[in-house]
Amino acid sequence: QVQLVESGGGLVQDGGSLSLSCTASGRTDSIYAMGWFRQGRGLERQFVAASTWSGGTYYADSVEGRFTISNVDAKYTVYLRMNSLKPEDTAVYYCATADEWHYYPKYPGSYDYWGQGTQVTVSS
Repeated sequence: QVQLVESGGGLVQDGGSLSLSCTASGRTDSIYAMGWFRQGRGLERQFVAASTWSGGTYYADSVEGRFTISNVDAKYTVYLRMNSLKPEDTAVYYCATADEWHYYPKYPGSYDYWGQGTQVTVSS
């Protein structure tokens, strides 16, 4: 089992910035990648960004150039820096982990463990 704890959500104005963090514990030796997904009200869960231990980073087109995923100071902590936030970025953001077996970064089914989610609200 892997446990994930997210933090950093909140309310920000249009054009503002927020940072999210997610720390994994438990069977962390099984983790190959950590990613972020989001789910707006009435919408399906969608991919945001992911980072693998082999150095790969992936972004959704909608956040490319505005969001940055990193895990600089701790392998099992991943950060999501969100700049130039827009009202359409409003959602519950979820952290997730995946092993290396049949890993497709943008596919939710590739991820085995999920955090509880943190709310990000961007006001216009």
